[in-house]
Amino acid sequence: MKLSSLILAMMIGSASLVQAQVVTVDVRTACHPQDVKHYDTERLRSNFAVEHLFEADGIHMTYAMYDRFIVGGACPVSKTLKLETIDQLKAPNFLARREIGIINVGGPGKVRVGDQTYRLGYKEALYVGAGSHEVYFSSDDQENPARFYFNSAPAHCSYPTKLVTLKDANKIKAGSAAESNDRVINQLIINKNVKTCQLQMGMTELKSGSVWNTMPAHVHARRMEAYFYFEVPEKQRICHFMGEPQETRHIWLANEQAVISPEWSIHAAAGTSNYTFIWGMAGENLDYGDQDPVPVEDLK
Repeated sequence: MKLSSLILAMMIGSASLVQAQVVTVDVRTACHPQDVKHYDTERLRSNFAVEHLFEADGIHMTYAMYDRFIVGGACPVSKTLKLETIDQLKAPNFLARREIGIINVGGPGKVRVGDQTYRLGYKEALYVGAGSHEVYFSSDDQENPARFYFNSAPAHCSYPTKLVTLKDANKIKAGSAAESNDRVINQLIINKNVKTCQLQMGMTELKSGSVWNTMPAHVHARRMEAYFYFEVPEKQRICHFMGEPQETRHIWLANEQAVISPEWSIHAAAGTSNYTFIWGMAGENLDYGDQDPVPVEDLK
């Protein structure tokens, strides 16, 4: 459930430049599956849907109690945005005890980590390990600003920062046109490519004519997950399915919206057209294949 929506005016900059930015933070507590099956649409959305991620010159975050996972978006337009710490972290800086994965879903931009600057094009990713380094977001073109989607999870040690392009991704072809789920899974920030503590991220692209993702559905009791949907055409929608396999629920989502998936919940969706989505996971293991599939005929 949303506990707070805190709008902060924060000052960032140097001796020669001072800029203001807006940060919003929503906090979601964990929900018991026996309670969730009684939720109406509004209650379901308020606990699991992340509807607002991007605002010009702002950073929006949702802090979920599931594995202390953060879903966020930064959209620098006329300003450089600093990833400041938030009250919920009780830490001197955002990455003091955290790692973060960033994927650009907008125009070309830059992410500065300490003294090093990384250029991120469309669908390129950056992993940043825990530490005292500060992170800044900027766009190359105000008319076509970057849109940095990010996931963050607690980290017990620090690993090196690494840029990951689609060429670097571990690609898995899955599904088929006959099953309306012909897709390519781009594993970007996973242990085959990047050393991390618990965070994993990737991007699944559906072929034209395919609408289903993650079929057959599954659960993984040792990891939670978040899905971020984009490249959803105007006036089209995603129907995301969640809940226990025998007690499913659905949430309708628009372009550039996300959903939080607890460890006890399935996570699958169908769109009214093809689309792309980013998946991010955190938990106690890094085994991508650690999951319990649910046959389609067993879903209810």
